[in-house]
Amino acid sequence: VRLLESGGGSVQTGGSLKLTCAASGYTFSSACMGWFRQAPGKEREGVATIGRDGAIVYAHSVKDRFTISRDNAQNTLTLQMRALSAEDSAMYYCAARTDGSFQCHLGRSFNEWGQGTRVTVSS
Repeated sequence: VRLLESGGGSVQTGGSLKLTCAASGYTFSSACMGWFRQAPGKEREGVATIGRDGAIVYAHSVKDRFTISRDNAQNTLTLQMRALSAEDSAMYYCAARTDGSFQCHLGRSFNEWGQGTRVTVSS
């Protein structure tokens, strides 16, 4: 299994970024997928999840600003982020739960993780 994130970088407050996760080595369409983030000195937190049925869950802190989506034909997961603030600065991780479960939300455990891509938001 491989999850490869890309699209991170530096952006000014109020700006936008799009993260992409390229997945391989498992049946992507059957997996619960998610984005998580970890800022320096803080615990990892869930950002958003999207189930195999397309059901989406967002963390309250990103709702209405971030959009998660998946392309099962291309085996890719994306996170469109807008109205970014310094509080969004973190390492962002793509994660997969590959047991085929339809239960997909931020409280679930994920068994596969990418290496992360860093997002830095500055004024």
